[in-house]
Amino acid sequence: MKKTLGLVTIFFLFSFSVFSQKATISGIITNANENTPVYNSVVALLTPVDSILYQFTRSGKDGKFNLKNVKAGDYILMTSHNQYADYVDVITMDENDKKLGTIPLMSKIELLREVVIKTGSIRIKGDTTSYRASDFLVDANANVEELLKKLPGIQVDKNGAIKAMGETVQKVLVDGEEFFGDDPGMAVKNLRADAVKEVQVFDKKSELAEFTGIDDGKTQKTINLKLKEDKKKGYFGKIDGANEPFSDADSRYNTNLMFSSFKGKRKLSAFLLNGNTGQDGLGWEDSEKFGARDSNISMNMDDDGNVSYEWVGDNNDGEPRINTQNGFTKNTNAGLQYTNKWNDKQNLNVSPKFNNQIYTNNSSRISQTQIGETQLNENRSTVNNVDRSNFKLNAVYDVKLDSVNSIKFSARTNFYDTNSDEFTDGITTGNDEILKNKQQRLAITDSDKSALSAGFLFKHKFAKARRTFSVNGSWSRLNTSSNNFLRSSNESYVEGILATKDSINQNKIGDRTTQNLSASFSYSEPIAKQLSLQFAYQIAYDTGKNNQLTYDFSEDTGRYDQLVSSLSNEFEQTFITQRPNLKLSYNAKKINYSIGSGFGFTSFDLLDKTINKEYKRSYTNFFPSANFSYKYKSNSSLRFNYQGSTRQPTLDQLQPLRNNQDFFNQTVGNPDLKQSFTNTINISQSSYDMLTETQIYQGLNFSTTSNAIIYSRVIDPETAKTVSRPINTNGNFSGNFYLGYGLKIKKLNMRADFSPSFGYNKSVLSINDKMGSAKNLNTGFSVYLNKSKQKQYDISLSNRFSFNRNNTSQNDEVKSFNTNNLNLDIGVYFAKNWKVSTDYNLNTRQKTVDFQDNLTNQLWNARLQRTFKNDEFTAYFLVRDILNQNIGIQRNIYQNTISQEQNDRLKRYAMIGFTWNFKNGGGAKNK
Repeated sequence: MKKTLGLVTIFFLFSFSVFSQKATISGIITNANENTPVYNSVVALLTPVDSILYQFTRSGKDGKFNLKNVKAGDYILMTSHNQYADYVDVITMDENDKKLGTIPLMSKIELLREVVIKTGSIRIKGDTTSYRASDFLVDANANVEELLKKLPGIQVDKNGAIKAMGETVQKVLVDGEEFFGDDPGMAVKNLRADAVKEVQVFDKKSELAEFTGIDDGKTQKTINLKLKEDKKKGYFGKIDGANEPFSDADSRYNTNLMFSSFKGKRKLSAFLLNGNTGQDGLGWEDSEKFGARDSNISMNMDDDGNVSYEWVGDNNDGEPRINTQNGFTKNTNAGLQYTNKWNDKQNLNVSPKFNNQIYTNNSSRISQTQIGETQLNENRSTVNNVDRSNFKLNAVYDVKLDSVNSIKFSARTNFYDTNSDEFTDGITTGNDEILKNKQQRLAITDSDKSALSAGFLFKHKFAKARRTFSVNGSWSRLNTSSNNFLRSSNESYVEGILATKDSINQNKIGDRTTQNLSASFSYSEPIAKQLSLQFAYQIAYDTGKNNQLTYDFSEDTGRYDQLVSSLSNEFEQTFITQRPNLKLSYNAKKINYSIGSGFGFTSFDLLDKTINKEYKRSYTNFFPSANFSYKYKSNSSLRFNYQGSTRQPTLDQLQPLRNNQDFFNQTVGNPDLKQSFTNTINISQSSYDMLTETQIYQGLNFSTTSNAIIYSRVIDPETAKTVSRPINTNGNFSGNFYLGYGLKIKKLNMRADFSPSFGYNKSVLSINDKMGSAKNLNTGFSVYLNKSKQKQYDISLSNRFSFNRNNTSQNDEVKSFNTNNLNLDIGVYFAKNWKVSTDYNLNTRQKTVDFQDNLTNQLWNARLQRTFKNDEFTAYFLVRDILNQNIGIQRNIYQNTISQEQNDRLKRYAMIGFTWNFKNGGGAKNK
C-alpha cells in the first residue's frame, strides 16, 4: 500500500509539472575525440539545493536528447555513460526553451585522466583552476583587479600584489599572450571585468618543458584571462579625471585614459595615467627589473611577517632608496600593447612603456643595536628628492616554419635615468645616552642605465612522438654610468667627548657593465610508452667590469681633481659555466614524475686592474632534481619538487672597493668569495569539492644554503662605526607552511576563506668576528568573509593576525610582538543609480620592550557615486583618510638590530571626479 501511495504521489507531482510548464531543454551528446553521436547516455536534472533527481532522459542514436516541461529555476545538468567521463554543469531555466548545442564527452579509455567536473562558478581540470567570471558580481565598469578580489583562493593586497593558492602571481596573460610585457599589474588594472569570460589559474611551465613534456621544475604562478568572443570584435575604454576641490595649486589630481581595441586576433591597448595621489607608483619589485638594485641587499622580516630587503651599504652607483608607499609621488605612466597573429603561423607581441616619477619624502628612523653589553641607539632623519624616468620596450616574434619547426625571437630594451638628492642628519648614543657620533650628509645622484637583451628559441619535432630537439640562445647587457657627489660632516666621540672630525667632499664617477652570453640545446627521446629521456647541455659566458673613481675637492683649483686611491678601483670578472644534464620522465594518467641530475663546471677569473692582481678558481657542482605529481582525484592533485641551484657573487661583492657613502656604515668587497648552493623542496596540494563548493590548498617549502653569502660586520662599540664585508657561511635555512580553506555558506549565501601560515628562518651572522645565528618565527591567520547581491549590496570583512618572535645568539633576550589588521568594505546601492561605498581599516601593533608605544591607526575612506546612461557615465565624490590618521610607521628586526621608521604619508583629502566608460556595439547588448 505504501509503495502504491508513493508511486501515485510521484505521478501526481510529475503531472503537475507537465501541465504547469512548457520549457524544454535539448542538446546533442557527442564523442569529443571523433565528433560522433553518443547513444544511450543518461541526461539528468538535479535540484541544486539538495541534489534530488528532478527529471532524466537518454540520448538517442543520433545523440540528441530532450527534457520537456521543465519548471523555471536553477538546475544541475549531469550526463552519465559507462564509456565516457561524467559531465556536470549548472544551468538556469526561464519560460523559454534552452538549446544547449553539442556536449562533447571524453572517452575514459583514451583521454580520461580525471573526470571533468564543471560547476557554474569553478571548474578544475588537471592543474588548471578556472573561474566563470560572470558568476562573481562586481560593479559595472569594474576592472579585472576588482574581479580577482572576488575569486576564492585569490588575494589582492593594498599594493596590488596578487596571490593565488598562497603563491605570488608572476604573470598575467590575456588569451594566452603577454599583456604589456610581464607586468601582472597592467592587465588587471587596464582590462574591464565584463570583457572576461574565464579566469584560469595554473603553474606555467617553462617553454622547454611545455614543448618536450618533461617537467624541469621551473614554474610560474600564472593567471590567464580568456576574453569573451564579442569583446574581441570592437573597442572599449575609460576616461577618468578627478581633482581636489577648493584647494591651492598643489591639489590632488588623477587622470586615467585607457583604450583597448580587438579585431579577430589583433589586440591593441593603450593607457596614460597621470596623478599625484601615489597611484601606480613603482615599488622595489619594478626597480629590480630595471637593474637599479643589484647588490648589497640582505633580507629581513618586518613586524607583520613580511619579507623586505635592507641595504647593508649603498651601491657604488649611489641609487636612491625609494618605497613609493611612503612620501609624495607625481607619476606619469604610459604604455602601448600590440599583439597580432597571421595564419596561425606568425605571432607578434610589442609593448613599449614609459614612466616618469617625481618623489619626495621625509623620514625618521630609530634603531637599537646590541653589541655585548653595549646598546647603540641611532636617531636619523632623512629628506629625499628623486626625479627618475624609464623607457621599456619588449618585443616577441614567434613563427611556425612548418608543421614540425618553429622559431621564436625576443628582444627587450630598458633605459633608466635618475636624478636625486638625499640629506641625512643623525646621531648615535650608547648606554646612558652617551654620545658616540654625529653625521650630516648630502648625496647627489646622477645616473643613466641601459639594459639590452635578445634571445631565440628553435624547436623541432620529429616524426616519432615525443622525440624533440631544441636550441636556445640569449644575450644580455647592463650598463650603468654615474656621476655622484658626496658631502658629509662626521664626528666621532669617546666618552661623550669629541675625538675626531672627518669632512668629505667627493665626486664619484662610475662605469659598470655586465654581460651574459649563453647557449643550450635539448634532445628528448621516448624509450617506452610512458617513459622519455632528455639530454641537455648549456654553456654560459659572463663578463663584467666596474671602474669606480673617487676624487676629492681641491680648494686650490676649485675642482674635484685629487684621486682618492683607497676609494678607487678598476675590476674585471669572467665566469664560464658548462652544465650537462640527463633526466628521465614518466607520464601516466594520474602520476607524472621526472628525476635527473646534472653537473656544473664553473671557472672564475677575477682581475683587480688597480693592483694588477688576478684571482682564479674553479668549481664542480652536482645538480640533482626531482618532480612528482599525483592526481588522486579529478579535482585534486599533489605535487612535489626538489631543485638544486647556484648563486654567483655580484660584482660589488667581489670587488675589493670600500664604499663610504655612509661614513659610519661602510662596506668593502671580497674577491675570495665562493658561489653558494641552495637546495629547495616544495610540496603543494589543492582540491575542490563541487557539491559543497569547498576549496582547500596547502603548501610547504624548505630551503638550505651552503656557502651562503652574508655580510660580516665589525662594529666599534666606542664610535659605533660599522664595516661590513661579504663572506661565505653554512647553516642558513628557512621553512614555510601555508594553508587555505574556502567554502560557500549556502544558507547565508556567503563566501568564507581561512588562511593560516607559519614561517621559520635561521640565518648565520658574524659580528666582531664572532659567529652566531638569528632565528625568526612568524605565524599568521587570515579570515575573509564576503556577501553580495547584484545592484543591492556588497560587504567584505577580513582580518589578519600575525605573531613575530626573534632572538639572536648575540643577545639572550627574545623579542616578540603581534600585529592585527582589520578591514571592512561596504558598498550599498540605492535609488537605482546611486551607490555609497566605504572601507575601514584598523591597524594595531603591539608595544615592545624597545618601543613602548602601541601603534594603532584607523584609515577610513568613503565614496558616493551616481551613474548615468546605463552605467556609461559616472560622477563621484570621495574622501580619503577621513580621520586623518594615515601614518607610515614600520618596525623591522635584522639580526641584532631592531628599528622603527616613520615616513611622510598622504593624509586626508577629497576629490570630485567624472568617468566615461565607453564601448562600441561589438561589446554592447542588443537593444
